[in-house]
Amino acid sequence: MKLVDLKARMAEMEVRAKKALGQNFLVSETVIARILERVQAVNPEMIVEVGPGLGSLTEGIFERSPTLVELDSVFAQYWRERGLEVVEGDALRIDWNKLPLKENSWLVSNLPYQISSSIVVDRSVGPQNIVGMILMFQKEVAQRLMAEKRTSAYGFLSVIAQNFWVMKKVVDAAPKDFHPPPKIASRVLEFRRRTVSGLDAGFVGFTKAAFAQRRKFLLKNLKAVGNKDWASVFQEMGINEKARAEELTPEQFAELYRRWKSK
Repeated sequence: MKLVDLKARMAEMEVRAKKALGQNFLVSETVIARILERVQAVNPEMIVEVGPGLGSLTEGIFERSPTLVELDSVFAQYWRERGLEVVEGDALRIDWNKLPLKENSWLVSNLPYQISSSIVVDRSVGPQNIVGMILMFQKEVAQRLMAEKRTSAYGFLSVIAQNFWVMKKVVDAAPKDFHPPPKIASRVLEFRRRTVSGLDAGFVGFTKAAFAQRRKFLLKNLKAVGNKDWASVFQEMGINEKARAEELTPEQFAELYRRWKSK
């Protein structure tokens, strides 16, 4: 879909990007093509798109009859009239477990920046039918998702994402690739769900508590999580009692959580 088409659609619908909703419409044909190539390659049985907006991605997946999640009532009505299934509401508040997802469902989105991190965390714990995601992020957030331990970018988000997903970069996007252009660079990542055992929604709160005060020793942070002989657990796992959260791998956090749950 060409840039002129998007501008014409904005004029036709008498809409403009709403800053409050984090709307930055993707207009780069190159970036759009790269995202759609990945969608074609993974060949999902079902697609859920968050925030279709003017349809820079939606037009390319239209024949796959995606289910759309749209907060903006004008866009929701537009796509509903085009014959697509639309869930009108906030992607962070709707009940994803009530969506009629097929076994091989993928989430595809040029995400509003303010909800990107939360979407990844929320979808990590389900629904399990969402087996993959192709999502746009602020480049800094994408780097945090894939950061290695002992780096400044490594933290809560890194641990959650890397435990639940295998990730890889799809394409970078510059401010000029959007309308209106944001002030930062962006990056699209592909996620494929890992098969994990013993990790549930409680792992999110556990990990968040572990990183609550980064400069404190992890042992002290975990004591606030719940009653457990953490010193013995650290010794059994070969973790230094003076280690900070950023020094542990995502796998070590998963094992700590499993041991805590088995108390």
